[in-house]
Amino acid sequence: MAYAISLWTPPALVIADSKDLFPVRRIFCVGRNYVEHQKEMGGDGREQPFFFIKSAHSLVAGGGDVHYPPKTANYHYETEMVVAISRQGRRIAAKDANSYIFGCAVGLDMTRRDLQQIGKDKGRPWDFGKDFDQAAPCGTLVPAAKVGSMAKGALWLKVNGKVRQSADLADMIWSVPEQIEYLSQYYTLEPGDLIYSGTPAGVGPVQPGDELVAGIDGLGELKVRIVAPL
Repeated sequence: MAYAISLWTPPALVIADSKDLFPVRRIFCVGRNYVEHQKEMGGDGREQPFFFIKSAHSLVAGGGDVHYPPKTANYHYETEMVVAISRQGRRIAAKDANSYIFGCAVGLDMTRRDLQQIGKDKGRPWDFGKDFDQAAPCGTLVPAAKVGSMAKGALWLKVNGKVRQSADLADMIWSVPEQIEYLSQYYTLEPGDLIYSGTPAGVGPVQPGDELVAGIDGLGELKVRIVAPL
């Protein structure tokens, strides 16, 4: 039996020091996971974690040119550590969560902030603000065997050479194992799933022509250039 249309190429990430690719199934993103970012977005304290989802086809593997998206006048960056899941699991205890991690990468959760805000104001989903073409640039995946648990380490973003975000992974409100524990109560996590683990304070708008360089100690850098809309 054949498919009625041609199959698309599965989204995938390059793996450091490997000829293999990591196929991407789903992208989960945690919101407001750094205290200072919570404050700039109107939250406070260690609120219950919450997640939203981006399509795997919003992935921009390796970075490069990213087109300014349509229907927005307030297009934001959010620098995050991305965690790749290696095996199936449900109701995973935080103490066991690291054994489900294949590796980590530097990612950008690109956001149409004005459309996200409309969703918030009207009590509607965030999809138009968060899930769109090229909304999830992600760098090279570094295996956990090489970098360990990544519980701490400097995270930064420069826009046109100026530092806009600077924090440490240890500043997360909910650690990656806690995120996996919580998320796996609601979903069966599958090999190929990614978790964008939250962004620190300093998010802001970009325009065509801007150059973004995001980095995390041990994971290298992700470079993106914002180009004119399609």
